[in-house]
Amino acid sequence: MRKKELFTGPLENIHMVAMDKIGDFRVRPGLYELNGATALPGAVNFTIHSHGATSVELLLFKRKADVPFATLKFPESYRIGDVYAMIVFNLDIEKFEYAYRIDGPYDPEKGLTFDKSRILLDPYAKAVTGQSVWGKKPGDEDFYKARVVRNNFDWGTDKNPLLPMEDLIIYEVHVRGFTKHVSSGVENPGTFDGLREKIPYLKDLGVNVVELMPIFEFDEMCDDRIVDGQQLIDYWGYNPISFFAPNTSYAADREYNREGAELKRLIKELNDNGIECFLDVVYNHTAERGEGGPFISFKGIDNNIYYILTPDGKYYNFSGCGNTLNCNHPVVQQMILDSLRYWTVTYHIDGFRFDLASILGRNQDGSPMNNPPLLQNLAFDPILADVKLIAEAWDAGGLYQVGTFPAWHRWAEWNGKYRDDMRNFLKGDLSLIETAAKRIAGSTDIYDPESRGNTASVNFLNCHDGFTLWDMYTYSHKHNKANGWNDTDGSDDNRSWNCGAEGETGNPKIVALRKKLAKNAMAVLLMSRGIPMFLAGDEFLNTQFGNNNAYCQDNEISWLNWHEKRENQDHWLFTRHMIALRKKHPIVRKPYGVAGCGTRQGAQAGTSPEQAGACPEQTDAYPDIQTLLPEEGNYVLRVLYAGRTEDKTRDDFVCLAVNVYWEEQMCQLPSLPDHYRWEIAADTSEWYLPNSIPDSGKVVYVKDERIRMDKRSVLVFVAEYF
Repeated sequence: MRKKELFTGPLENIHMVAMDKIGDFRVRPGLYELNGATALPGAVNFTIHSHGATSVELLLFKRKADVPFATLKFPESYRIGDVYAMIVFNLDIEKFEYAYRIDGPYDPEKGLTFDKSRILLDPYAKAVTGQSVWGKKPGDEDFYKARVVRNNFDWGTDKNPLLPMEDLIIYEVHVRGFTKHVSSGVENPGTFDGLREKIPYLKDLGVNVVELMPIFEFDEMCDDRIVDGQQLIDYWGYNPISFFAPNTSYAADREYNREGAELKRLIKELNDNGIECFLDVVYNHTAERGEGGPFISFKGIDNNIYYILTPDGKYYNFSGCGNTLNCNHPVVQQMILDSLRYWTVTYHIDGFRFDLASILGRNQDGSPMNNPPLLQNLAFDPILADVKLIAEAWDAGGLYQVGTFPAWHRWAEWNGKYRDDMRNFLKGDLSLIETAAKRIAGSTDIYDPESRGNTASVNFLNCHDGFTLWDMYTYSHKHNKANGWNDTDGSDDNRSWNCGAEGETGNPKIVALRKKLAKNAMAVLLMSRGIPMFLAGDEFLNTQFGNNNAYCQDNEISWLNWHEKRENQDHWLFTRHMIALRKKHPIVRKPYGVAGCGTRQGAQAGTSPEQAGACPEQTDAYPDIQTLLPEEGNYVLRVLYAGRTEDKTRDDFVCLAVNVYWEEQMCQLPSLPDHYRWEIAADTSEWYLPNSIPDSGKVVYVKDERIRMDKRSVLVFVAEYF
């Protein structure tokens, strides 16, 4: 066997000479530790690995061609272990696409599904061909090809914002749906560039994290069908084809061999404006689905390694999508880690939200693991050290780990219990008042600060999956018939309330109540300790017309209608105000780690703010956060935050008062130190603040620390020193 010459130096310094010839191509053994296809000076390196393969062929295609113009079988001497690597000289990366054929044993009951007739996508492909036009099938072929990508984007002096976890305000966005509606007014609707055009809007709103729903390459046409004359497709994109390639149909322009440039421009401009970019990533399953599903990549490379299989070779389905990725197999672990590192280094991604993350903690037999090696490796990986990791801590196989997700002080979680408990409470379930107090105060009963820190809880009431904020108070039941499954899809556990009429209504009292409840929800969410997250469009009461599972609706059901921003300007202004209020008062979001701040009443007249709030040395101080449950005969829940102002010059107090009862209530506010008084900072009833937020120059103070609250309303107070 010919001796392999390995190279591990900088790629730009590689100057190799051909050693062999295959057909018309000069070749040599490649770079075995460099997965995928990589452009070198005057050549391209191709590396792929398969444990069960007996032979591997590289197929080269002219752009858009269905038949390869060359087939290069890897010589046996070009294999080390399970890795095949070959450098092919004199290839113009702009003129070809590539794929593989792999031969090996076929025994489905043992999970071996090698088939040399299948054309397979490179698992490490940085760009997938045939997907550039949204909603258009790539052609008659039933396979995918890849392109070599030039990684030459100029980031300039770009630096990730590195915002503290407790300061995050997450805004969940679907790239296409955010600007596809004609009302968006952007030049390139439904694209990365369209979203980039809206950055001034995001900055004005005040959010500082944009979490993109899946942007890994997926085939939106894989399940297209016609229902009542409407074409339905895989709109959400939770069926990845490649873990390294961006969805090229989200680009406004064709990006041959520079795929991802438009996405990088978006991320760079977000970062330049102090906004982080998170990706919603799907490592729990692939678009190959289960038995009868397509062969795209993994099934033909090492089916029994990449998927969790039953003893007779069938696919376990803990994802609800036909297959389950075998995440804790060392090979799959490495691929996932390589993928996350790639997005972090090459795309400057700031954080990742992991779809059905409990699957990432399942063993190779499907059982849950106490200390899953994949999750631990991600927690301690040096390249990912500054990246935020957020788990959807459940899966479709019944594994629910909210509060128990293996974390190593690194992982945060979508707090599904916050969503469920607060939805019930906010529509009037008074039996949950003590539970609601815990959720608002940071869910320390779920996330022990000693073991999980103070930033484990991502609080949310609405996300892509379920009702929008407006629909939560407009529909008591899902309305998913447009999805074509006779209303059987989507959750029946919505914890919603239509306020007296199902769906849209002209009854002004019902409409007014819905708007008040929506403000209540947004106020409580943004005044809760933890990391708030809301769905794009909830800031101006976007509707999906009662569809709580709009995964297949590439139309006005899912697209944001920006006319609603004008029609619901009061709610948009209220949301922006509440975001600004949260930012202004760090005591709401940041535990201080001390007993509290501020002397109680009794300080001598004329005491300065510094003297009156001798924090943190005081022993008789206010607690950092205090939940004040109502006394008998009253139903107002109050939460008091106490600490220092951001400049640390004086004490700061914020009080959230929530009345979900259907009658008016008296609210007794906490006592303040001398020379402080309560000012009303937000009022969903509009009794005291006509537009729910303070009018410039008109401050409303509370006398005698008692105030009447409207039924089903929220008040927020801040203390002013005088």
